Amino acid sequence: MTYILGILIVIVFFLAMRYFTEFDFYQQISIAIVILSILSIAIMYNEYTKQESQKILDVTLKYNQGKTLHCAGKEVNNTTYSLSTGTYTFIGLEGTAHAQEMISASDCE
Repeated sequence: MTYILGILIVIVFFLAMRYFTEFDFYQQISIAIVILSILSIAIMYNEYTKQESQKILDVTLKYNQGKTLHCAGKEVNNTTYSLSTGTYTFIGLEGTAHAQEMISASDCE
């Protein structure tokens, strides 16, 4: 849906340029392509960050359910690591072999 809205914005922008500016046809096409490229990059970035956020939420859900996660080549669970929800980082608990070790939730599978 976002892609359709972006294309509609470029079409309206192109039509406005066509009737209210002195650009020739090739300049108008060039400007429309640049605007469409910028919108496409912004949409792709938003989709990427949405997927990354969903991945981190899935990892934290599995952790809170008591499942073992594989993060940066290590097994992470709630008996050896605690979760810092502000930074979504797993921190090794005192008295374990992983004490004070920090692993980002984005490094988990």
